[in-house]
Amino acid sequence: MTLRNDQKPADMPPRFSTPSWFAGLVLLLFFFLFFQGFSTAEISPERLLRGMRNLVVFVGQAIPPDWSNMDVIANAMVETLYMAIVGVTFGVLLSIPFALLASRNTTPHPMIRVLARFLIATMRTIPDLIWALIFVVAVGLGPLAGILAIILDTIGFAARFFSERIEEVSPGPSNALTASGAGRLSVIMGAILPETLASMSATSLYSVEKAIRSAVTLGLVGAGGIGVELATAMRLFQYDKACAIILVVLVVVIGFEQLSSVIRKKVI
Repeated sequence: MTLRNDQKPADMPPRFSTPSWFAGLVLLLFFFLFFQGFSTAEISPERLLRGMRNLVVFVGQAIPPDWSNMDVIANAMVETLYMAIVGVTFGVLLSIPFALLASRNTTPHPMIRVLARFLIATMRTIPDLIWALIFVVAVGLGPLAGILAIILDTIGFAARFFSERIEEVSPGPSNALTASGAGRLSVIMGAILPETLASMSATSLYSVEKAIRSAVTLGLVGAGGIGVELATAMRLFQYDKACAIILVVLVVVIGFEQLSSVIRKKVI
């Protein structure tokens, strides 16, 4: 098949358009930050080799794991699970009113929506480790500080997805209930929440997975759970005990992720 001079093959890919000045500025900023960060990290072959040797020493001292205090590790892991479950339960329940206030189709006033979205963004932006530090100062060491940190972190995570799902709800059932004389609360309970229940359940399960991993790190700052035992073992250079703790955490987290996946397939 021959083509005239003014014809092009149908499968010829389009040419790249010239990037705008804004895209060029973003790329320039990215490369500046990348090279600046690379130089600040002081990466050198000597440091990398020394780090590899230290890692080999750590692994050599950590294996085989020390299971002599398995009862303490088990109790700490159970405490971590309690923290995650209690924190996520309260966090998810509190996320629902936040999501309703932050959604365009359920908020009572645009200013309330802006305020609710700002609060959700604030809780999501501040890392859970910082929340834990704040609550350790407020309520002292222990699981309560971790639970409060998980509650706020869960609200920031779940309320955002809840509000997005609520805004995607089809207006048909809501309009039908409104036309029949139903009030705002009846419309929310009868049309909006039932349609979003499956999505909310999936997000809640993801929140539990996230909270279990977070609860481990929260213990490093004194917020209870198995993280306290891990921090103690590392500070005392008891790497074999630390290895046992890490393996327990690994088994529990992977096990719950698999359980969560089964629940989502069977129920949702």
